Amino acid sequence: MKTFTQLLLAALLIVLLGACAEQTSEEAEEAPKKEATPEQKKAPEPPYQPLNPSEDAVPLKESLSKEGLKNMPEEEAILGGDPSRSVPAGETLAKGAVDKSEGPLKDHRLVTYYGTPQSENMGILGTMEPEELMKQLKEQAQAYSNADPARPAIPTIELITTMAQRDPGPEGTYVSKLPDEKIEEYVNLAKKHDALVILDIQLGTDTVMNQVKSIEKWLKHPNVHLAIDTEFQVAEGEVPGEDLGQVDGTEIQKAVEYLSNLTEKNHLPDKFVLVHQFTEHVLTNKDAIQPTDNVEVALNFDGWGASIDKMALYKKYVRDKPSQYGGFKIFYDKDKPVLTPEEVVKLDPSPAVVNYQ
Repeated sequence: MKTFTQLLLAALLIVLLGACAEQTSEEAEEAPKKEATPEQKKAPEPPYQPLNPSEDAVPLKESLSKEGLKNMPEEEAILGGDPSRSVPAGETLAKGAVDKSEGPLKDHRLVTYYGTPQSENMGILGTMEPEELMKQLKEQAQAYSNADPARPAIPTIELITTMAQRDPGPEGTYVSKLPDEKIEEYVNLAKKHDALVILDIQLGTDTVMNQVKSIEKWLKHPNVHLAIDTEFQVAEGEVPGEDLGQVDGTEIQKAVEYLSNLTEKNHLPDKFVLVHQFTEHVLTNKDAIQPTDNVEVALNFDGWGASIDKMALYKKYVRDKPSQYGGFKIFYDKDKPVLTPEEVVKLDPSPAVVNYQ
């Protein structure tokens, strides 16, 4: 009898537990789904570490005293003391521009070394071993953190992934492609040093979007961004290096929007596109190039020669025809004189990207 009573109690307990479970399940179905927490919505962490200024670094506003500008009277109309500046000295956003992203240009300056390991003639990357490259790059970037402590610099490798050439090559596009393992090597090098990588494309007779899609797997890396060399896209029957190329801004905008979608789809940190220009002809429909909520845009002035002329052309192409941010290239061997970081940061607008070749 005792055993029978125990069995009966166990059966009743099973029935009660089942009823409770069913009720709980129904309540769960009826309950509204909870929204993602702020932590779940939070953007991914930036894949870089800016270089902090030295303890004795002087804020840019202090270095822009009139006493400091007396030593460079020719440049005063272009540098920080000019009352006709479009934006306050040290400001990197072009006049009227906004940045809705959380990209690296918003609060930092990128200092880049440009080139390819396949050529000593196309920039610094072909002249030294990777670790030595990073050592010197960090030293150069540190000088910019010290020159403008409010905008710490991020060391950045600008790697030419498709290099224009005079030979049409097997695909007839007049470009040679950097081997995948070399691209991977420099992407990993930057990651190791908390730096960024810009993959630069020189187009030949190929299209912007074909080239962008060819490097998509690396653009999915959090620390990888995009640069477009406009002068190297030539028409059929023309040869890069012999004929000056040209890119339509509407084609660049397709790349901006493509990168924007790629960033959103893969939940990547916000990115940027760097557009190279050294003369009027190489970039048409410039107004078509617009940033998005997760992709910044910088227009980089590329010319070399007399520095006073370069600063005037930066004013013409970047200040007077603004995009979102400006960039400025420095040639160690061709500029006369080579501008110091203290002089570069005083340009109008202050370059958000400074690249060295």
